[in-house]
Amino acid sequence: MAHHHHEHGPTDVDWAEQGPHLEAQAELFTPVYERVMAWLGKEVTEPGLIVDAGSGPGVVACLFAEAFPGARIVAVDSTEPLLERARDRAVRQGVADRFDILAGELPGVLGELDYPADLLWASRSLHHLGDQRAALTAFAARLAPGGTLALLEGGLPSRFLPRDIGIGRPGLQERLDVVQAEWFARMRADLPGSVAVTEDWPALLTSVGLKHTRTRSFLLDLPAPSTDRARTYVAAILSRFRQEIGESLDAQDLATLDRLLDPADPASVHRRPDVFVLGAYTVHTAVRPV
Repeated sequence: MAHHHHEHGPTDVDWAEQGPHLEAQAELFTPVYERVMAWLGKEVTEPGLIVDAGSGPGVVACLFAEAFPGARIVAVDSTEPLLERARDRAVRQGVADRFDILAGELPGVLGELDYPADLLWASRSLHHLGDQRAALTAFAARLAPGGTLALLEGGLPSRFLPRDIGIGRPGLQERLDVVQAEWFARMRADLPGSVAVTEDWPALLTSVGLKHTRTRSFLLDLPAPSTDRARTYVAAILSRFRQEIGESLDAQDLATLDRLLDPADPASVHRRPDVFVLGAYTVHTAVRPV
């Protein structure tokens, strides 16, 4: 499962309830996805089939439909309420005639595709699969000869606030990064069939028989003063951090985080003037030999 633009959260999620939030987050990241697609379009010239493996509510799948008007799009996800949102979105955007959904667990569900893919896009879905190399092998097997696999993995932790925010100890986000990295390592280790692997994505892509690896990072730069949508995104990410890693923070950082999340507090991300969104997202591609 991949919910495009997530910073990782708990797995026991009500996806029907989360759908609107995930859509709003993905829409916030539209400038990044559009630049990614322009870059991909230089190599993937006239794709017949584009597969979004881990599509979530379909924001990016619909952007692919716009960017590649000759392509059929298949949104693949394990979560049916999100796929229903994807299908509804395709109808609203007038691309439903070449938009399909496929429900099931990656990577096995890809075996149900009717045709091999000219472009298979996996945005932060791979790291939810225990054996990443085996999953890449399965992804590569679903490519047409000359088809491209594109992974969004890695990049840099996002930044939302200055180093010194005037409350608590300076450097809160850096400390959150450390605790989040430890949480992520535990999440990976606890996945079914988890296999540790060096996350050298170009080397992994080459190891499963793909060629011509390319890597590029894309910046999301939404400076202060923030829009309401950006503030909502920042609040959602910090709320998730509070839920999943709050017990690992010291009392002062926890108190600071609670103030940042309290809409009634002038120091909260809902009200303070210095909130921004800055992130770097890395895409790796490789091609199945003809």
